[in-house]
Amino acid sequence: MANADIIKLHDGNLMPQLGLGVWQASNEQVVGAITKALEVGYRSIDTAAAYHNEEGVGRALKQSALPRDALFITTKLWNDDQQHPADALQRSLEKLGLDYVDLWLMHWPVPAKAHYVDAWKGMIALQQQGLVKSIGVCNFNIDHLQKIMDETGVRPVINQIELHPYLQQRQLQVWNATHQIQTESWSPLARAGEGIFEQKLIHRLAEKYRKTPAQIVIRWHLDNGLVVIPKSVTPARIEENFNVWDFRLDKEELALFAGLDCGKRLGPDPERFGA
Repeated sequence: MANADIIKLHDGNLMPQLGLGVWQASNEQVVGAITKALEVGYRSIDTAAAYHNEEGVGRALKQSALPRDALFITTKLWNDDQQHPADALQRSLEKLGLDYVDLWLMHWPVPAKAHYVDAWKGMIALQQQGLVKSIGVCNFNIDHLQKIMDETGVRPVINQIELHPYLQQRQLQVWNATHQIQTESWSPLARAGEGIFEQKLIHRLAEKYRKTPAQIVIRWHLDNGLVVIPKSVTPARIEENFNVWDFRLDKEELALFAGLDCGKRLGPDPERFGA
């Protein structure tokens, strides 16, 4: 099975385009999921302090025979820790059993509390100390992104946002790309389908390429240049989600997905969450 394609971030660091998300997985579940994922070929793991499973991620990494520089580990700064990013990062590193993380993301802007600019300044300082290779954000709208860039002159390498066929966020994708900020999709399968897998377009493409609906949707993300982190703790599904490197959707097929976009947000609204 082929390895994931590699994305070059604007700071020069390299990141696998397809990784494993571990949201809602327990510490016990995550050990088995990551062990299977690394066996299949994944090299990128996306966790967060708020997932309460960094210890399990650390155990799985410790058990792996892969060298540290072959892995790409992402974790996130939680909302309540925005005023104390150094302490938060130290806790994450201890739980993960790592000297550094490859990517550290601010989990939400929480604009009502107005700490996100200072949090970003703290993240920049910690990157300069070598505790983080790359820094980015999650769930930032254009005004949030513009503000941290205006205040610090430092662009995030990633903006990880809810993105799936029902919520394509094309304006934000274009803005990110214009500023060389890589868009990364969370909930890429819209919570295990959420009706998307029943769409006639997805079924037709699955039959054409002899793939599952989930594989078609993951390929849609990849062919749009998005970084994607489907979550699963099921060994067969973990393998299925990675087996997407032997086909591509053509331009006409990709264009048809625009008709599925209905602005259906399944997660929180970034303007209000955490207030």
